Amino acid sequence: LLPQHHGVLPYWLLLTSAASLFHTVACFTSNDLGRHLYQGPAAASQTTPLSTRLFGTWTFLAFVIRTCAAYQIGSKDVYALALSTYAIVLAHFCTECWVYRTMVMGRELVPSFAIASMTTLWMLVQWEYYTAL
Repeated sequence: LLPQHHGVLPYWLLLTSAASLFHTVACFTSNDLGRHLYQGPAAASQTTPLSTRLFGTWTFLAFVIRTCAAYQIGSKDVYALALSTYAIVLAHFCTECWVYRTMVMGRELVPSFAIASMTTLWMLVQWEYYTAL
């Protein structure tokens, strides 16, 4: 059941995939996650059940891609797709926080922001190591 590759990154991808699956379920069962993440001054009128389910759909797609990457870490295409999921969510958090002001950099956002930024950097630095297998 666990990835059969060297290094820690495949296991990390699997762990963050599990978190993505949890967030997907949370988005489809309650609007609380949307209200929890989007607490900026402009968020009140924009955080709806629909926007929460859309976030859940995106998160499910990230789950699928990251899980595939955990088991296919040597594929440059799959690796690039997984890397893009972290980079896109990082860009999303940055724009929502500092452009659209629907998020605030607080205890709700910091863990997700840290995971997205650290994993993006980690995957960029380790590209050659994993895709050369």
